[in-house]
Amino acid sequence: MSEQDEIFMRAALAQAERAQALGEVPIGAVLVRDGQVVAEGWNHPIESHDPTAHAEIVALRAAGQVLQNYRLPGTTMYVTLEPCPMCIGAMIHARVSRIVFGAHDPKTGAAGGALDLLGDPTHNHRIEVIGGVLGEECGNRLREFFRQKRAVP
Repeated sequence: MSEQDEIFMRAALAQAERAQALGEVPIGAVLVRDGQVVAEGWNHPIESHDPTAHAEIVALRAAGQVLQNYRLPGTTMYVTLEPCPMCIGAMIHARVSRIVFGAHDPKTGAAGGALDLLGDPTHNHRIEVIGGVLGEECGNRLREFFRQKRAVP
């Protein structure tokens, strides 16, 4: 794990706090290019009534507006949980260069957890993946969120 990866993962954790403040599953994302944050996102499908409002999708949409392009080469997506199939598909389409995630997701993760969509040889774009960056901290935040949710009658 590089120092830069840790810094940007902490920024993604700050976005996860925004989701948690709304009662949403605390997942955050930060999209970076050339060492600068281009866009941020936090999970809020319940609040927005939008099943696609995952942190990564929110960040990709914002980056597209900032950069005035749906193609985002040279970017790195930092996200606190291993991305799901929908988010991986969007990142492939956007030509994101690198994904750095925190907690592994063996149930729905699509970057090697439950599935390995990025390893599919039929894709016309390859994304470098680094998992487990601040993984314990990211995973603990999710576990604590669900523990508290289950404790409420």
